[in-house]
Parts: sequence; C-alpha cells; structure tokens
Amino acid sequence: MRTDSSASPSRLHPRPTVGVPLSFEVYPPRSAAREAALHETIRHLAAAGPQFISVTFGAGGSVGGRSLDVLRFIRDETAVEPLAHITCVGNTYAAATGLIREFLDAGILNFLALRGDPPEGADEGDSFLGDLQSAAELVQLIDRVQAAQAPYTEAGVPGLPGAAQLQRRLRAEIAVAAFPNGHPRSRHPNEHIDALLAKEAAGATLAITQLFFHADDYLSFVARSREAGVMMPILPGIMPITSPGRLRRVLELTGEERPRALAFALETESTAEGQAEVGIAHAADLAQAVLAGGAPGIHLYAFNEHDTVLAVLREAGIPTHSLQRNAPR
Repeated sequence: MRTDSSASPSRLHPRPTVGVPLSFEVYPPRSAAREAALHETIRHLAAAGPQFISVTFGAGGSVGGRSLDVLRFIRDETAVEPLAHITCVGNTYAAATGLIREFLDAGILNFLALRGDPPEGADEGDSFLGDLQSAAELVQLIDRVQAAQAPYTEAGVPGLPGAAQLQRRLRAEIAVAAFPNGHPRSRHPNEHIDALLAKEAAGATLAITQLFFHADDYLSFVARSREAGVMMPILPGIMPITSPGRLRRVLELTGEERPRALAFALETESTAEGQAEVGIAHAADLAQAVLAGGAPGIHLYAFNEHDTVLAVLREAGIPTHSLQRNAPR
C-alpha cells in the first residue's frame, strides 16, 4: 500500500518535520452572540499548531456571509491558514465567481470545493445544483477565477532600477471531499473513487474524508484510491461522537451504517460526562490506528468547541505545537 506521505508536498500538505499534521473544521456562528465564543475556540485550536482551520459556508451579511468574517479572523488574529468551503448547490457561475473573488480579495487562498447536498425534499431529478454540476467543475472555476484575477506578479531586479521580472503567482490550494464508504448517491461501488480522480485531474491538491467509524474503512479506501491512480494526500476526517443524539443526527445526514459498539457504549452511559469520555476514547483510538496505517495527518471536526478535539489529541498521544501569536493564556 502506498501511504499518503509519498505524495508531493504543498502549502496545506503534511510537513513531516513538525510531527503529526493537524487541522480542524468550524462553522460560522448562528448569531452575533456566539461570535466571541467561537473566536475563543479558534484561538485555542490555533494554539495547537494546525496546518489549517476550515470554515463551512454560511449565509448572511455579504456574499461570503459570516463565513468570510470567521475566515478573516483566522487570517488576521492567528498564525494559521484559513480554508474556505464553497459548494455547487444553487450557485450560478456568476454567483460562484463573485464568491470566489470575494474570498481571494480578502486574502483567502485555500478552498474546499464541494458538490453539496440537495435541499431537504429535493432529489437527484431536481435542478438544485445550479450551473455547476460537480466539485470537479468548481475546482476548475476556482483556478480560472484566480488566474484571471492575478495572472502574475512582478519583482524588482537587483542593480537595475526600474526593471522588473515576472514571478509565478501563488496558486490557490484546493481541497475536495472523499468518501471512504462511498457517496450515499453513488450509482456503482467505485463511482466515488472515479469522482475523486476527476477532482484531482481538475486541479485538486488535497482530499479530506467524511467521517468513518472504523480505521479499515479509511485505510482500505486509500489503498483502492491509490490503485485507481489517485496521487494527492487523503486526510482522514475524524468526528468525536459524544452523545447518542449526535450519533443519530450524523447517521441521518451521512447515511453511514450504525456503529454498533460505539452506539451501545454511548447508550449505556448515564451521564453526559461518561458519554463524552466514550466518544473521545473512540476518536483517539481511530486517530492512532489510521496514523499507524500511514495517514498523513488528522482532520478533526470541532463542532465549534475546542475542549473535546484537544482531549482527543491528548488521549491519542498526539503532540500539539503551540503557536505564540494571539494564543490564549
């Protein structure tokens, strides 16, 4: 099996010299009242030394909405790269182009391009996607918009006043989603791997998996992807499941098969603290197992709360690397 560490590095890709590469996902606050709490969480997550913090797309405000506000806070107030989610759902070419330009103008150079889920009640026969029909098309659009906006940069020539030389532009890093157990709308067993190949051919440089409950789900998926020709790093996305309610909700959203052992352990714990310990231990075991199998790092879904994901890292014995800029005291 070819491990992810053999893939070529780039700005968001694993850096083996700093230990286990980490990253986190947060979402925009649903109200202004929750903004301060999210900022505090981001400071704690940033202090752990992640490669990036991704922000899901949210409505409200300008085109980028509260997502852009959170991305700007990460960029301006921490030493961590922000990564913006963009989806195809309901987006025209003009709207998607405007959103990408807004992010680029704000100094955001890292994206997660997603096809997105249909609105509740819609099905594959509905035209819910808009002009963009796949994440691969969105990857190409991001690259084209950036190329048009900043085709090149200039730098002075030492010893030649007034002279300039062209420099290669800093290209956007574009991540995409991967589905270890198949996409819920896949029409055949390998369609999700075919889609991943198409995303990479379109210009994607990193894949982040949706959640999974067993290490072999991820490791066997990586092996099949490599055999099919996928070259980019595939980060395992791990979600601490700390209550039976959260598990039920996640299963409804993803269509994943119910993990019996985890579900039983959560349901037999009578306290919230005990359930949290079960979820943290499960996520920590999962992180250790996929790292032992060659995973290039760990991506943790934080649910806008830092204590749980940082406890997972401690339980798994994964060191964090304090970043001093605006770290919480």
